[in-house]
Amino acid sequence: MKVHIYDNYQQLSTQAAQCVAKQLKEKKASVLGLATGSTPRGMYAELVRFYKAGKLDFSSVTTFNLDEYYGISKENKHSYYYYMRENLFQYINIDIKNVHIPNGLAENVEEECLRYEKEITGAGGLDLIVLGIGRNGHIGFNEPNIQFETMTHLVRLDKDTIKANTRFFEKEEEVPTTAISMGIKTIMQSKKILLLANGRDKASAIHKALLGKVRPDIPASILQLHNNVSIFLDKEAARFLSPKKDKTKRLRCAFDYNTTLISEM
Repeated sequence: MKVHIYDNYQQLSTQAAQCVAKQLKEKKASVLGLATGSTPRGMYAELVRFYKAGKLDFSSVTTFNLDEYYGISKENKHSYYYYMRENLFQYINIDIKNVHIPNGLAENVEEECLRYEKEITGAGGLDLIVLGIGRNGHIGFNEPNIQFETMTHLVRLDKDTIKANTRFFEKEEEVPTTAISMGIKTIMQSKKILLLANGRDKASAIHKALLGKVRPDIPASILQLHNNVSIFLDKEAARFLSPKKDKTKRLRCAFDYNTTLISEM
């Protein structure tokens, strides 16, 4: 894993956007896995800026979102469909037919999960997926468990996740308690993975995920087994990492504490 540590959130966001842009330059018809939440917002803003400057083309891109709350419509302002539209899709030239997000109102959840997996497979699999990380170490909505869930599935959200997501709602009681999420196997089958994290509250999860044992109660730790993962952190999220400790670990994490910023597109 390549771990890049930046001074601040803006630098992290710009560099993550540069990586996505590089993927689209290399393959115009890329299939992207996309995350929601507060962390990737800056990256999406940068991608929009690149597009408006005439430096990116999304017309042949296909996207699959990691997850969606279950029980709310896509028109709901708290849905991830709404989030993606407000933060990215309405500002770029992506074909809406190529946008895929789980149906939060599906009557048969099992069928919806199978349908979603078939769509990913039919698109040729994910070329690159962008992940955030929860304070409890979740990726997508794969919560800490006694085993890794493999494929797209219905998840009962942990109390910690519900509490963390309260900031997006007026009351904690309004936060959905279940969601449809890509599974660990689906995520791990992506050719490239980007993990973004910022802020002190993510530092413990990052430390456990990168330098701890691979275990299902820290879902993000599975990324240690992927052969192409780039981690983008600000200094606050990286505060428990140490280059000296890294040398003694069996895991090969390449830390860059003096990151040279990629030049502007």
